[in-house]
Amino acid sequence: MGNDSLKGMADSTVTLTESEREAQLNLNQLKQLVGLIEYDESSDPFPVTGWDAIVFVVGNATQAAHYYQSVWGMELIAYSGPETGNRDHKAFVLKSGSIKFVLKGGVDPQSPLIAHQARHGDGVVDIALEVPDVDKCIAQAKRAGARVLAEPYEISDEFGSVRLAAIATYGETRHTLVQREVNGQRYAGPHVPGYVARESGFVKRDGAPKRLFQALDHIVGNVELGKMDEWVAFYNKVMGFVNMAEFIGDDIATDYSALMSKVVANGNHRVKFPLNEPAIAKKRSQIDEYLDFYAGPGAQHLALATNDILRTVDELRREGVEFLHTPDAYYDDPELRARIGEVRVPIEELKKRSILVDRDEDGYLLQIFTKPLGDRPTVFFEVIERHGSLGFGKGNFKALFESIEREQDKRGNL
Repeated sequence: MGNDSLKGMADSTVTLTESEREAQLNLNQLKQLVGLIEYDESSDPFPVTGWDAIVFVVGNATQAAHYYQSVWGMELIAYSGPETGNRDHKAFVLKSGSIKFVLKGGVDPQSPLIAHQARHGDGVVDIALEVPDVDKCIAQAKRAGARVLAEPYEISDEFGSVRLAAIATYGETRHTLVQREVNGQRYAGPHVPGYVARESGFVKRDGAPKRLFQALDHIVGNVELGKMDEWVAFYNKVMGFVNMAEFIGDDIATDYSALMSKVVANGNHRVKFPLNEPAIAKKRSQIDEYLDFYAGPGAQHLALATNDILRTVDELRREGVEFLHTPDAYYDDPELRARIGEVRVPIEELKKRSILVDRDEDGYLLQIFTKPLGDRPTVFFEVIERHGSLGFGKGNFKALFESIEREQDKRGNL
């Protein structure tokens, strides 16, 4: 199996995206990092190449950009703001491996970004996806009844052209569709027209790793009670996503709270969306808390893929990132030890760091979850290291949710 393509039984081929090449990743690494699979794009009515950028609206983009560089090890690559003719907001583009975050903060007091942040707090407003053909995707979206927020249009500068459009998904979240190759020429600028290349004056401390995570594994969306199946159907019907997993009942409940979750993914599994809704239980679930404090549906957490979770977690803790605590009893359970078998690091090392471990028929994964990253108990990150497993840590749900409940209880929201 070569580094630049994976061949499947039906002559399907998966190739590296430009951002993955720039990050010096290869397909074998991607297969392990995010569970990439073979896929025949030609038969897909809404082909999605992969993630383009995750756009956050924040209260102070200037400070947030520094946080993601100094704490999360990301690199500043592009900027848009008043100095570049953008009078509405500042936007900083940060990169780690093949992931791009765009952090936007309103400058003009009338900016819609300020109203959005006032209502929802810091959060993800746009999950932008790279596609090979924007017009084909929008035609399919219209046939399937999606709400089109922006018809296809082109923007250009000295580096070439990018074709864009946008469709609505849950809450006020959108998917901007980004076609980076127009008329046979791939856009060569730092992000999209309107942004300029920007380097930071921030200098990493001696000994800091090149990056703490290499790729984006999945983004979880929280929706209202009774709406999960509606949004699963949206991704099936509009975007041709396939159902990967379903978690209901005892799979995903504690003694006090419950939720339901289904996972959809695009053809090559680069883009995966678990979708959660609350379930009726004795007390309020983490989904209820999110919906209250985000003031509606939205992206709950992003899973960042790493090939060395121990080092990543150690480095993040050194920078002050707080993770959910897992009780010692989780690691001392003989049933857990028997089920997970041998993993690449001793259980004692995982125990020391509160890293969870789960095994399925394909392999195992290691994962850990931060506490909420902002003032509101809404958005948080997961750090994940996969070893063959294509799952989402089903065996850890009870331990994870009990940890979340303990934090909810401290906040008075359980």
